[in-house]
Amino acid sequence: MRLPRTIALEPEARMALGQILGIMSDQAMSGEPARWDVERLMEVELRLGVLPGGDDITQFAASSAGGTEHVTLGIDDAAMLLDGMAYTEIASADFPWIEMVRWTSDFVSTELRQHWTDDEWLTVAGGRS
Repeated sequence: MRLPRTIALEPEARMALGQILGIMSDQAMSGEPARWDVERLMEVELRLGVLPGGDDITQFAASSAGGTEHVTLGIDDAAMLLDGMAYTEIASADFPWIEMVRWTSDFVSTELRQHWTDDEWLTVAGGRS
């Protein structure tokens, strides 16, 4: 995990990211050349507190804490999630709910990106450590 940050996420945000991770896992296990490592996807799902398919495994803890969970993500995790959202958006282009997918992608992208500086993002994009 590179440049870890502890991020407060509402249950709905964790569940949305869990759904994205599920889509990414499906693609990774489809027999096509995988863009993502399944073990890494599962590890991020666990940190988010969701099971494959989006079931919330932290609902009781979250409800007692007012709904917000603190999750540790690295910039590499966030970049992988953003890549998964872009993949999902492209895969959903012909569906009637594409506008909702785009809105969600924009919202989640903004939420994730804000925890690292532009220079940190440029370092990841350039492949530098």
